[in-house]
Amino acid sequence: MTDEFSPIGLGTMGIDDPERIAAAIEMGYRHLDTAQIYDNEEAVGEAIDRADVPRSELFVATKVWADSLAPDDVLETTAESLDELGLDTIDLLYVHRPIEDYDPEETLPAFDELRDDGRIRHVGVSNFSAEEIAVAREVLDTPIFAHQVEMHPLYDQSELLADAHRHDTHLVAYSPIAHGEVFDLPVLNDLAEDHDATEAQIALAWLVEKGAIPIPRSASDVHLRENLAAADIRLDAAAVARIDAIDSEKKLFE
Repeated sequence: MTDEFSPIGLGTMGIDDPERIAAAIEMGYRHLDTAQIYDNEEAVGEAIDRADVPRSELFVATKVWADSLAPDDVLETTAESLDELGLDTIDLLYVHRPIEDYDPEETLPAFDELRDDGRIRHVGVSNFSAEEIAVAREVLDTPIFAHQVEMHPLYDQSELLADAHRHDTHLVAYSPIAHGEVFDLPVLNDLAEDHDATEAQIALAWLVEKGAIPIPRSASDVHLRENLAAADIRLDAAAVARIDAIDSEKKLFE
């Protein structure tokens, strides 16, 4: 198992074909992101087993859904996730959303317990506000390894990105190409032409340049390869600033 995030990971929401995920692993994806609510942990586990890549080279993350955040439920559903994934240890376990059964004083000690006994290696949070993550840091004994949020050129997350950098926390960006809406952005059209790339690749490269870790998903081999290759695209400060200046606050997930 590794503590190193790849520059670009694989989001698996909506992908339940183990062969598709195994193919992505063999292409070079090493950071795999799933969740209990995606109902595909078993497929991810089968893919890990099928792929000709050692488990030690993979970083596997999953998330506890909002209706399972009471302490006993955290422990029980994590045991189920381990079984579905076919793993002895989950590299990163997130609180998926701080809603429903979430109570920091009750929920988070269960995550500490899971880390202390080796069932998980790192604790993460997802979809937290700056205030909510500050409270979580106070309650947890374990450092927060990652904060996963929606982030793309149409939705600014500079406050949470700065917070992550201040606290040595990874900022993981889901929906990094805004469900394909980046293809309609004139700034990304121009930069894609300049770099002989796609608009999706430019959006991913922008996130990497800003110090975030995008986790795009795709069921297409072509797009999977293009997404990985985006890590090799270098955007200068002027290009990053042009994307930063896009005037939009379009949140796709509430």
